[in-house]
Amino acid sequence: MYFDWTYLVLVLPAILLATWASSNVRSTFKKYSAIRSRRGITGAQAARRVLDANGLQNVRIERVSGNLTDHYDPKTNVIRLSDSVYDNPSTAAIGVACHEAGHAVQYAVDYAPVKLRAAIIPATNIGSKLAMPLILLGLLFIHTDWYVLAYAGIICFSLSTVFQLLTLPTEFNASRRAMEAIESSGLLYKDELPAAKKTLRAAAMTYVAALAVSAAQLLRLILNIGGIRRRD
Repeated sequence: MYFDWTYLVLVLPAILLATWASSNVRSTFKKYSAIRSRRGITGAQAARRVLDANGLQNVRIERVSGNLTDHYDPKTNVIRLSDSVYDNPSTAAIGVACHEAGHAVQYAVDYAPVKLRAAIIPATNIGSKLAMPLILLGLLFIHTDWYVLAYAGIICFSLSTVFQLLTLPTEFNASRRAMEAIESSGLLYKDELPAAKKTLRAAAMTYVAALAVSAAQLLRLILNIGGIRRRD
């Protein structure tokens, strides 16, 4: 019986980290979304103030259904805030809303990592579709020169890891911009800032975990296919 130690040692810990990060962000948001900010500013109002302060009156804010489905769409220049953020005057909602406004500011100032990440999305989408078929074909023809297809598949898969890597500075920077805007605009009182920071920090860990999972899977593919070739 074949025992895949690479999954146990590399992938499983990353998956457990991702599971914890997902649970942590939900529980952290739930905790601080119940704490109403003393100024009573909603998530949508907070995002609007940040956008206007940066001259981005052209960016619209819309409501979207769901929980923690908040995002900025650069194609339509729209920030979409979830039901739990849009009209919620909590410290967590303000942090999340200003984070999305931070993404809009990134595009406005041509922040390099967010531009580069957006540029590789088409290649990443194609690579994710081709990766496994190429790897399977390469393994099928492992005893011929066509085995290089497996390595081509690995290269395609690696694009998703690069995408996740570029996501980290993008998300951390958006959170930094959010907190700076919250402080400078007085959207929250000083003693309310830690709640917003903890919410954004918990959200950031989900991206760290996503990178860990992608990198672990990539390394596993490299080790396993390399091992098959050496045994051939």
